[in-house]
Amino acid sequence: MSTLERTKLLAASRLGYLGCTQGGQPYVVPIHFAYADHHLYAFSMPGKKVEWMRANPLVSILVDTRGEGREWKSVVADGRYEELVDRIDRMSEREHAWSILSKHVDWWEPGALKPATPPLADHSTHVFFRISIEHVSGREAKEGTI
Repeated sequence: MSTLERTKLLAASRLGYLGCTQGGQPYVVPIHFAYADHHLYAFSMPGKKVEWMRANPLVSILVDTRGEGREWKSVVADGRYEELVDRIDRMSEREHAWSILSKHVDWWEPGALKPATPPLADHSTHVFFRISIEHVSGREAKEGTI
């Protein structure tokens, strides 16, 4: 896939699979995101993926689509987690993330639906973050080339 095709797939996607690691153990979880400015922006409640990304900011995100028959495309974006903390000096970054995410219907819902215990009192109840993309690879298969 060309760079343009990989970028188009990232920009058109809203759901990806985030891979992060801690202590040699991988963890993969679906996330909703929005692509802009060579970053993936997302929103989440505190939990395992946020804890793990705070401990090791190197992550990967897989997005894919299926075509007709056995056709498919997939892109893997490797990058670095960056939490957009709720502080005055980071407010413009959080507002930018909100403006990117809010262009999509129900952008907040997947990250806000947390079926576990409430967050600790000394933590924010929600987390805005972005993945700074450092490398992107992509593959595709078309009928007749599989």
